[in-house]
Amino acid sequence: MATPHTVKAVIPAAGLGTRFLPATKALPKEMLPVVDKPVIQYVVEEAVNAGLTDILMITGRNKNALENHFDRNFELEVKLEEKGDEMRLEHVTHSTDLADIHYVRQGDPRGLGHAVLKARSHVGTQPFALLLGDDIIDADQDLLSRMLVLNAETGACVVALMEVPESELGAYGVAATETTDQHDVVRVTQLVEKPEPGEAPSNLAVVGRYVLTPQIFDVLEHVTPGRGGEIQLTDALQTIATDPASPGVLGIIYRGGRYDTGDRLSYLKAVVEIAVNREDLGPDFDAWLTKFVDARRGRR
Repeated sequence: MATPHTVKAVIPAAGLGTRFLPATKALPKEMLPVVDKPVIQYVVEEAVNAGLTDILMITGRNKNALENHFDRNFELEVKLEEKGDEMRLEHVTHSTDLADIHYVRQGDPRGLGHAVLKARSHVGTQPFALLLGDDIIDADQDLLSRMLVLNAETGACVVALMEVPESELGAYGVAATETTDQHDVVRVTQLVEKPEPGEAPSNLAVVGRYVLTPQIFDVLEHVTPGRGGEIQLTDALQTIATDPASPGVLGIIYRGGRYDTGDRLSYLKAVVEIAVNREDLGPDFDAWLTKFVDARRGRR
């Protein structure tokens, strides 16, 4: 699926990662390793695999490790080259050569909508992809590519939706939808940010992938800040979804693998499942894991 070369990717990565303290006291949460790559590299690789090589990261204080990870490390590269360790050298240079990555600081942590506004001058007047730095999407899926194509065909903002248990809906923006002529594509008619129990309009939650039109910037500038003075992206998308003069908001219902690495349990699941599926680690790790689980069952 072809992607217009003008589409850029934006990755907000300014969060404090308080759920992982003390590990994230000095280490950005996006740099937590999943097997042998940091979370943020999986996200960048997803963008690159969808044809997006111009990437803007929205960062904050104490996030220098992100820039260092995607920069050259000449001393390490020379040592690996001298040792003839071509495999590790390739791993080190891979992250450097992935994409053209730019950085801007968010400054005041005023919510996801505020972070998106920081991308305006870089993105310009073209649609862009927004990938949350916490979320890892199954690499075998073509979710982002499909979202880009849907945006190009319709001119609408596109969000990724997943069916979420009712008990978890309060952590997400939740969409009310109408069906379209495609079985897994819906038109979003309403969005509610973190609904109270029993007040969610559906079980379809917006997860960390968006393709947005530049209209979003004008709307965000006029969004009334909510709790904690935060500017919510959900509120801006709600405005676009209900604007009769706009192509609106479409959602792709995604049923593949997804890990919210900002949540400790989901992070652990990501480590295990990704390791099991690795060709180099999977067979041995799977065998050990089976024995471990069987032993635990036997002790109960």
